[in-house]
Amino acid sequence: MMAQYLDIKAGYPDALLFYRMGDFYEMFFDDAVAAAEALDIALTKRGKHLGDDIPMCGVPVHSAEGYFLTLIRKGFRVAVCEQLEDPSEAKKRGSKAVVKRDVVRLVTPGTLTEDSLLDARRHNFLASYTMVRDAGALAWVDISTGAVSVLSCPRLRLGPELARLGPREIIVPESLEAELAETISDMGVALTPLGRSAFDSTNGEKRLCDLYGVASLEAFGSFGRAETGALSGLIEYLDITQKGKLPLLRPPVQETDSPVIQIDAATRRSLELTHANAGGRAGSLLATIDRTVTATGARLLELRLASPSCRIADISSRQEAVGFFVGDDRFRADIRSALRGAHDVDRALSRLGLDRAGPRDMAAIRNTLEVAEQIAGMFDRRELPTLLSDAAKDLLGHASLVETLESALVAEPPLLTRDGGFIAQGFDPELDEARTLRDEGRGVIAGMQTKYAELSGVSSLKIKHNNVLGYFIETTATHAAKMLAPPLSETFIHRQTTANQVRFTTVDLNELETRILNAGSRAIEIEKRHYSSLREAIIGSAPALSALARALAEIDLAAALAEIARAENWCRPVVDESRDFEILGGRHPVVEEALRKSGEAFVANDCDLGPAPIWLLTGPNMAGKSTFLRQNALIALLAQMGAYVPAKSARIGIVSQIFSRVGASDDLARGRSTFMVEMVETAAILNQADDRALVILDEIGRGTATYDGLSIAWATLEHLEAVNRCRAIFATHYHEMAGLASRLDGVDNATVTVKEWDGEVIFLHEVRRGTADRSYGVQVARLAGLPTSVVERARVVLEALEKGEREGGRAREALVDDLPLFSAAPPVHAAPAPAPTASALEERLGEILPDELTPRQALELIYELKGLSGAEE
Repeated sequence: MMAQYLDIKAGYPDALLFYRMGDFYEMFFDDAVAAAEALDIALTKRGKHLGDDIPMCGVPVHSAEGYFLTLIRKGFRVAVCEQLEDPSEAKKRGSKAVVKRDVVRLVTPGTLTEDSLLDARRHNFLASYTMVRDAGALAWVDISTGAVSVLSCPRLRLGPELARLGPREIIVPESLEAELAETISDMGVALTPLGRSAFDSTNGEKRLCDLYGVASLEAFGSFGRAETGALSGLIEYLDITQKGKLPLLRPPVQETDSPVIQIDAATRRSLELTHANAGGRAGSLLATIDRTVTATGARLLELRLASPSCRIADISSRQEAVGFFVGDDRFRADIRSALRGAHDVDRALSRLGLDRAGPRDMAAIRNTLEVAEQIAGMFDRRELPTLLSDAAKDLLGHASLVETLESALVAEPPLLTRDGGFIAQGFDPELDEARTLRDEGRGVIAGMQTKYAELSGVSSLKIKHNNVLGYFIETTATHAAKMLAPPLSETFIHRQTTANQVRFTTVDLNELETRILNAGSRAIEIEKRHYSSLREAIIGSAPALSALARALAEIDLAAALAEIARAENWCRPVVDESRDFEILGGRHPVVEEALRKSGEAFVANDCDLGPAPIWLLTGPNMAGKSTFLRQNALIALLAQMGAYVPAKSARIGIVSQIFSRVGASDDLARGRSTFMVEMVETAAILNQADDRALVILDEIGRGTATYDGLSIAWATLEHLEAVNRCRAIFATHYHEMAGLASRLDGVDNATVTVKEWDGEVIFLHEVRRGTADRSYGVQVARLAGLPTSVVERARVVLEALEKGEREGGRAREALVDDLPLFSAAPPVHAAPAPAPTASALEERLGEILPDELTPRQALELIYELKGLSGAEE
C-alpha cells in the first residue's frame, strides 16, 4: 500500500495527497506533518519507512469539505485520491492485492464548486494571463457558474484588472512567473505556473473548438493570439485539476478595451468598495448597499460595483430598470418576495456537469423554474423597460423540463443520490413495486419477531440487522440456553456469541433477507438510473437555464437598487457626455449608515466641479475632508453602475478613471516607507489620469519636511490642472496653496467649516467656498486624549511658531530657542486636584443597594436620607 501511495504522490509533489482508506482520507510523511499543523488534528504514525516512523494523520470522508476549505485558505492545494474499486474486488486478485486508487480531482482556490467551500454571494474566479510577443491577454472563468471571459490586457493593465476581478487563483506561463510574481502577490491571488505549451495559441484554438463543438471561434468573436492562448491555459488547467471532467462552460465573452471605469488596486482599497480596510465585507460599500435576495443577484451587484460602465446606453437602461421598481413599492415587494424562493441555478448546473451534484440540486432547479414562471406572470401585461423586458422573455420556455422534474422528484429530496427516496411515488411502476416489497419486508420482519418470541417463549427476543451478519435474532445469554437445546435448536441456528448476547438465524429469515435486500438495492439502482436521465435532461437545457439565471439576477439587482433608493431617499443621477460634476446634497452611504446606528445625522454637502474642475479643500483635522472626498467618488461610481445615488440631485459627465490617494500606509515588506508609498501612488495618478478622470487626493506631501511636502503638493496640483486636465478634489493642510486659486483658472478654494466656542472646537462638517486659516491640530490632540500637560505645551510652542512666522524666519528661530525645555518647565495642570471630601449623605448613598430593598426598607431609607440632608444644612 505504501508503495502505491508513494507512486501516486510522486505525480503531485506540490499538493497534499488525501489518500482514501475506507471512511477516511489519510496523509503520510511530510503531508501529514503539514496537514496536522494546519488543521490542528492529531499526528500519529504507521509503520516504518527506511528505518524511520511514518507520520500519519487523517480526516473523515463525510466531513472532508470543511478541511479542504481550511487548507485552501492557508495556501495549500489538495489532491483527492479515491478508491476506484470495491475492496472485495481486490481480494479476488489475492491476499496481497491493493485496492486500485488514483487522483480524481485537484482542489485549488480557483476550482471550487461545492456550496460549503464557496461564498454564495461572490464569484470565485480562476484567471489566466499570457503574452504573445508584445500583446497580453487575461481570461477568467468561474467554474461554479460556467461564465468565461477574455480581455486584451497589456502588462501594465494586469494589476488594475486583477483588482477589479478579484480572482482567487491565476495561472501564468512558467516563463512569466518571476516577472509577474510581485504584481500578483499584491493582489493576494494564488499564483500557479504552467508549461508554455498550455498557452499555445494554435493548439489552443483547436482545443477550444473541440470543447464548444464548433469549426471556428469566429462565432464567439475575433480573438487575438494572446486571447486564444489565455483561454487555452484555462482549459488546460481545468483538464488537469478536474481529471478530464470539464464543467459546463459558456462560450467565452470578449470584453472590449475600455467599457468600464478604470480603478486601480490602491483606489479600490481606499474607497473600500467590496472589502473594508478593517478586514472583511462589513463596513464596505458593497455591504452597505446590498439589498439583493438571491445569490446570483448578489454576485451581479459585486461585478457591477467593481466594473461601473462608461457607456451611456448601458447606464441608462439599468437606471430605467431601477426606476421601474422605484415607482411601485407594492409590486417591488411582491417581486422580491417571489425571488426569495429562487435558488442558485448556475452553481447547481456546474455541479451537475461535474457529476458532483445530488437530488437537491435538481429540486433547486425545479423550484427556481416555478419561481420564474410566477415572476413572468407578474410581469405580464405591464409595460417594462428594455432590460426587464429582455429578462422576462428568458424566464419562460421551460414547461417540458418543469413538468418532468415536478413529476419525477419528491418535494424535499435527500442530499445524496445514494440515500434514495428522491423519486416521487407513481413516477415509475417498477420502482414502486420494489419499494413495496422492501417496505412490506420490514413489516414481515416485525411479524416474524413476534412469531419467534411466542415460539421460544422469550418476549425480549429481537430481530436486528448489521452490515456483517445481515438480519439475525438476538437474545440474552440467559434465554439462549433453551434455544440451543432441542426442540428449539432445530429452528434456531446459532451464529454468534458476544459478551452479553447470543445471535441466531433461521432458514425463513435468511430467505426473507435475500428478498428484502434485493428489493432495496433494486430500488436504489432504479432511482440512480432516473437520476442519470434527469441529469442529462437538465444539462441539455443548460444554455436556456443559464439565461434564466442571468434574467433573475438582473431583476433582483434592479429591485434591490430600487429598494435602497426608496429606503434611503436616493435620486436618479443624470449621466451624460459632458464634463459636469454637480452634486447637490451628497452623502457618504457607509458613513451615513454608521452614524444612523449611533443616533447621529449625516451632514450633506454640495460639490460642483463645473466652473473650476479642481477644488483645493482646506479645513481642520476631523472636520470631514476625507469623507467628502470619498463620497463624491462613490457617487460617481454608483451613478455609472446604473444605480441611484445618495444625493438630492446629481449631474455627472462620464468618468473614465477614478484615482484615490487618501490615508497613510507603508509597505515594509518591499522596503517602502509611508511617504514612499504615497509618492508611488501619486506618480501613478499623474502618469495615467486623463481629462475624463476623477481624482481625489488627501494630504499629499505630509510625510516629509514641511517645505519639501509643500513644494510637492504645489507642483502636483499644477500638473493636475495643466497637464492631466481632470476633475479633482485636492485636500491639504498647506494653507499657502490657497493663493493658487487666483492664479490657476481651473482651481477653486473650498473649506470644511468649524466653530470655536469657549476654547472648544465644534466641527460643523459643512463644505463651502473659501479657505481655512487654521488646522486645529492641537485641539484634535486634546480630543484624542493626549495628556493635558502635552496639549498645553503644544499650545505654547504653536503660539511661538506662529508669532515667529509673522515676524520673519530669524525671529521665529529666536522665539523657539528662547522657549524653556519641557522638562525644565512645570507641567501645566500636572498635579491632580485634591479629591473632595464626601459628605455623610453621599457616603450613605454610596452604601445603598436599591435592588435589595423591600418597600418598607425603602420608605424608612427616605426618612433617613431626609434627616441626613437636614443635618448637613
